[in-house]
Amino acid sequence: MPVRLKDIAQHLDISITTVSRALGGYSDVADETRQRVEQTAHEMGYYPDASAQKLQKQRTDTIGFIIPTFGPRFADPFWSEVLAGLGNEASQHGMDLLVATHAPGHNETETYQRWVGSRRVDGFILVRTRKNDPRIRYLSISGALFVSYGRSEMGIDFPYVGVDGQRGMYTATRHLMDLGHRRIAYIAPPSEAQFSVHRLAGITEALRENGASLPIELHLQGDLTQESGYRVTQQLLALEHPPTAILCGNDLMALGSISAIQETGLAVGRNLSVVGFDDVPWATHSHPSLTTVRQPVYEIGRRVCRMLIQRIHGEDLQERHIVLQPKFVVRESTGPST
Repeated sequence: MPVRLKDIAQHLDISITTVSRALGGYSDVADETRQRVEQTAHEMGYYPDASAQKLQKQRTDTIGFIIPTFGPRFADPFWSEVLAGLGNEASQHGMDLLVATHAPGHNETETYQRWVGSRRVDGFILVRTRKNDPRIRYLSISGALFVSYGRSEMGIDFPYVGVDGQRGMYTATRHLMDLGHRRIAYIAPPSEAQFSVHRLAGITEALRENGASLPIELHLQGDLTQESGYRVTQQLLALEHPPTAILCGNDLMALGSISAIQETGLAVGRNLSVVGFDDVPWATHSHPSLTTVRQPVYEIGRRVCRMLIQRIHGEDLQERHIVLQPKFVVRESTGPST
């Protein structure tokens, strides 16, 4: 049976009110009494009623995270890194993480409306923001607290942590061009994703500086899955003049691209180069290991969670808009153009 305030009071031969106020930190309880109560509560294995505490604070101590993805994409290690960062940071502050999934598009905001209306959570974490994001619009209008991993161009001010994807892809493209590649393909993320805008801008900038461009037949779109990277790479290899290097919008598509190339008998890194983006754990252990743009996904997860908790506690954020610089990691999947 769980230990109750009544049990502690009987053990110490004091009133239940005194025990309650001692554990609640009220100043009208003597220090000696408070110490006796706290020590006895610890020894007896007492845990406060979480529901009662939350009702008293008018908070749920819960953070909402609705993953904007289709079911199979949950296997993407990107989400594992994000969840680990969010969950570890939340637990350090005594908060829970309520997780659900909902594919972008039709009726996506209904889950947010339900959680806001029922006060199930104190605030939300958004990930993979879009150019025209209904989640941002709804949460801003409703007054719900949120922090995002990613920016937007909707003209709405909200706190976020982002990564300079333009600089990351610029560096990746320059790396390929320094290796002699000129016919470079790009397997892009979905065009509505905000980060796709910045990453394409970095590629275009680097190509333009070297008097090159991105032909239409080499600019194809995937859906951030390994299967789409595989499928689109097959299309690229079937061209009369296939590329000598392929930039991918994320690591998962890059791993799919590597599989498609290897099936043709070509050697990745020697006959054809591949670059990813994210540096998920799989990137280090792929064969060959993947050259990629690293963004600290786990740490960003912790950081956006910490920012949201600060907002929930009514604290002012020292920085509302944070853009981190990525790191380019050269591994075995890139090599000189042949």
